[in-house]
Amino acid sequence: MSAVLVPTDVAVGLLERAVAHTRGCLALVDDPLLDRPTPCTAWDLRALLTHMDDSLAAIAEAAAGAVSPRPAVPPGVTLPADLLVDRLRVRACDLLAAWARPPASSAVAGAPVDARVLAGAGALEIAVHGWDVAAACGAVVPLPDGLAADLLPLVPALVADVDRPVRFGPPRTASDDSASSRLLALLGR
Repeated sequence: MSAVLVPTDVAVGLLERAVAHTRGCLALVDDPLLDRPTPCTAWDLRALLTHMDDSLAAIAEAAAGAVSPRPAVPPGVTLPADLLVDRLRVRACDLLAAWARPPASSAVAGAPVDARVLAGAGALEIAVHGWDVAAACGAVVPLPDGLAADLLPLVPALVADVDRPVRFGPPRTASDDSASSRLLALLGR
């Protein structure tokens, strides 16, 4: 069994823990910070939050059995920080409610994908982008070490060489031996 195919309840638990971490990081967001750069080199904080809005909507949609990629915020629409953060909080609650009864499989743009893979990928995305938000806001908020340790085994199955440098930077040297530092370094942060 691939490392990414953890039992469904474990994958959903990872989603819950990632959402809890990220909700705390979102409390740091304020309008004057929206133009700040993020560890995602192509995005400022506003673009990252908009991406997260799209991602949380898609991960929730996956629990219904299919994901149809489309932006949650129409292109060209600019939302203030409080509205972006409120949308993300609502999306996070919707996501967790949707995954209360996850499907065995789902589809992304018509291609079948195991729901456990989607839940694991969602947990990784949500947790790391929560860290990105905190970093963009100038705060040092490490990923909870237990969550990072549980996400580390998913990375080899979810992040391929073709994802670099488009979705992830090249791996870096971890600043220390914590699971949080190792995970972030593995993802180019």
